[in-house]
Amino acid sequence: MKLIYFLFLSPFLLFILFSCHKNTIPYTESGNWVTRSQLNGPARSEAVGFTIGDTAYLGSGWDGLNTRFRDFWKYDAVNDNWSQVASMPVGTERSSAIAFSVGADAFVGTGYDGFNYLTDFYEFDPIANSWSRKPDFAGGARYEAVAFGIGNFGYVGTGFDGSNALKDFFRYDPSDSTWEPIDFSGNKRYGAAVMVYNNKGYLVTGINSGTEVSDFWVFDPSLSANNWKELNHITNYSTETFDDGYTNIIRNNAAAFVIGDKGYISCGENGVAYTFTWEYDFANDLWTEKSPFEGPATTGPVGFNVLGRGFVATGRSGPGQSAASDFLREFQPNVVLNPNDN
Repeated sequence: MKLIYFLFLSPFLLFILFSCHKNTIPYTESGNWVTRSQLNGPARSEAVGFTIGDTAYLGSGWDGLNTRFRDFWKYDAVNDNWSQVASMPVGTERSSAIAFSVGADAFVGTGYDGFNYLTDFYEFDPIANSWSRKPDFAGGARYEAVAFGIGNFGYVGTGFDGSNALKDFFRYDPSDSTWEPIDFSGNKRYGAAVMVYNNKGYLVTGINSGTEVSDFWVFDPSLSANNWKELNHITNYSTETFDDGYTNIIRNNAAAFVIGDKGYISCGENGVAYTFTWEYDFANDLWTEKSPFEGPATTGPVGFNVLGRGFVATGRSGPGQSAASDFLREFQPNVVLNPNDN
């Protein structure tokens, strides 16, 4: 079981930690967070989420104490409400799993059940509202991996197997339920985040042996070879000025989502839980800091985008069951910050 240590600092030191920025790039908050309908189910962190059509889904996870979940819920963003769908099969409770959707179906697998790292893998049919078991993930048992769907395939990789951080990747073909290994040139990691934009997968953040990783990669499945391309690092890595303000992007267990032609990461942790929120410009490979998450500093949330809107759900703000969250917040990147709407 992953142990999370939270530092208890004075309010003054916390103000310094969450407020300091390099002065080489002016910092201006922009964007607004709005609280939406709470999840109807139990509060949790380390859940998974996926989107099918105009509906988002969230399920599994951990209550911060002894309970892991197999229940799933769907979110109607138009009417701002949650309703329960079929739970995963009996005995499949887990946290820190992976999920992705391909076409009209979704897939969930791997994770941690409180005793074992898992390799089992399931398909969810939203029309039949049912789950069916598929061949186990070919890369072996792990948790805190990443997954994404592009076109007719799903992709799963990285993670932690109980002893080591991993960097292997596999492609899943739902048409015949087969797995195929694919190369990845980046660093080992777990607790990373992924964004899908313009039929490409963007892999960012994560941790390896206690060190946050800073390399950033994009996967293009349309290429016949060398599918991964390295992007600018997410720290002050170069001798140029564009990354001088990249002081708090690196993290693990963050939420990621896409709105329009921009990507976003928020929350997560790096020694302490974060509220820092950053916007990524896919066209120019540049990051801009936005208004921080308007809730408690949170790690292990779920990020999803549906109907062109971006959301962060659940997570935890500290150790123990009482710190688990059932909240849902929407980020509006082009709206003026309103600290009174939460």
